Amino acid sequence: MTGAEVLVRALIRHGVDTVFAYPGGASMPIHQALVRHSDRIRTVLPRHEQGGAFAAEGYARATGKPGVVVSTSGPGATNLVTGIADAKMDSVPLIAITGQVPTSVIGTDAFQETPTVEVCRAITKHHYLVTRAEDLTRVVKEAFYVATTGRPGPVLIDVPKDVQLTAVVPDWDPPMNLPGYNPYREASSRDIRRIAEAIRRARRPIIYAGGGIISSGASPDLLEFVEKTRIPVALTLMGLGAVPGTHYLCLGLLGMHGSVYANYAINEADLILAFGVRFDDRVTGKLSEFAKHAVIVHVDIDPSEIHKNKPAHIGVVSDVKFVLQELNKIVQPGDYTDWLRQIDQWREAEPLKFEDRQDCIMPQAVVRELWELTKGEKTIISVGVGQHQMWVAQHYKFMKPRTWLSSSGLGAMGFGLPAAIGAQVAKPDHLVIDVDGDGSFLMNVQELATAFCEKLPVKVIILNNQHLGMVVQWEDRFFEGRRAHTYLGPIDRPEAVGKGGAQIEEPYPDFVRIANGFGIPARQIVRRDQLRPALEEMLSHPGPYLVDVLVPYQEHVLPMIPSGATVRDIITE
Repeated sequence: MTGAEVLVRALIRHGVDTVFAYPGGASMPIHQALVRHSDRIRTVLPRHEQGGAFAAEGYARATGKPGVVVSTSGPGATNLVTGIADAKMDSVPLIAITGQVPTSVIGTDAFQETPTVEVCRAITKHHYLVTRAEDLTRVVKEAFYVATTGRPGPVLIDVPKDVQLTAVVPDWDPPMNLPGYNPYREASSRDIRRIAEAIRRARRPIIYAGGGIISSGASPDLLEFVEKTRIPVALTLMGLGAVPGTHYLCLGLLGMHGSVYANYAINEADLILAFGVRFDDRVTGKLSEFAKHAVIVHVDIDPSEIHKNKPAHIGVVSDVKFVLQELNKIVQPGDYTDWLRQIDQWREAEPLKFEDRQDCIMPQAVVRELWELTKGEKTIISVGVGQHQMWVAQHYKFMKPRTWLSSSGLGAMGFGLPAAIGAQVAKPDHLVIDVDGDGSFLMNVQELATAFCEKLPVKVIILNNQHLGMVVQWEDRFFEGRRAHTYLGPIDRPEAVGKGGAQIEEPYPDFVRIANGFGIPARQIVRRDQLRPALEEMLSHPGPYLVDVLVPYQEHVLPMIPSGATVRDIITE
């Protein structure tokens, strides 16, 4: 059979039921094979390769299974780069398959040729340029193993067109050739005892938990650990949903836009249990001042993360699920009455708050209303990148893992809609909602066509302030309010130089007409009393639906710790 046929059958053998694929000259044989197996593998046609990569990520983030995206060579492959980098930063298992020009012309600047492996070398966990069709089954087997074991990540398979057309007799179970790759790591009994002893000695402990908890499937183990020990837990952006957001011991988001009480708790803790995190700058701020009073226990599957940003007193390279399971066998509840009382005082003094005005729709009110209407449902929320992303992270209480889809490490605008599409394909029985900003949404607006044509009932809420809101916030805070290309409307309007009123009078573009052009019903709202009825109408609609919510552009995401600053510099007003 042809190499393309081998490739598609190998995907099916590895449990792939969906690929997100946009065809082109160098990938046509793969698409012909996909058509032949359409009864076993669904091909979703995105309207842009970046949309396909983000959709494959949405599928992977919602399921834990690898997402698969296929593109042609050259511009098709380079359009995947942002999605691949995003998967690398957020440790998402992704298989990116790209067509390539025939092997005989590689290096000649042939039509639609790019050195895809070289372009993506630094943003993949592993990568292949397949030059022999006989290697395809081994390469696919290795790719799925590498993408899903240890710290998950993206693997690139670049397949020249002549390799796709070559006839071979496949070996479906070849030996893998991965010398030096040892992804399964478990803490020693000595490590477990050292962590348990540090917990026993602590009086003000806190858990700092991140995306590694969700990647390892350790959320139930973390919840058991929290309830056994009575140690409070603060979450990174990637860790939201690892423990229920309404749990008394859950302090929610920490870091730059985290709650005051979560950041105070980290700052005053005498023990930090850092589970599946990387001490990202958006959490730590000024590293030398971060958690300077605490003993730091850092558990991560990736040895390169231990001591990378913040030295750990106890650094353990291990699957965090294994560590939590072992600790749960021996830990006892601690007497943290004074510590929890102190945290309660901080919570009472500095809660997450906003002014729920009636003369306009505040963006935080949209998120709170959405939470009230969907908290009992099987709901997945995706977001773009910007202020809206932070407001959702602050005010929506995620109860389960894999229900929050966010481009967190890379911060890629345009992520929200295609990621929601991928999650909806993966979870057809779930309510999937993209809460987006107008700037971020417009970057992949063409994926409305995918939602309509694939009959995917994805809902979209645009928090529309006509600006690049997060950049505007930084302009207001650190650049004396000078506007530098952050207004997204016509350049002759006063808002372009920061002279407009509180509310945009003539929003641009018309998202309702755009959605209607794609065959999707939509409505725009501007008054507070319209909010709940509009959300209820959206949620009751059986297909895709868009709500364009006009919100004030002067609203800031607070609290805020300025970049490189400390908890002492936190802005709350």
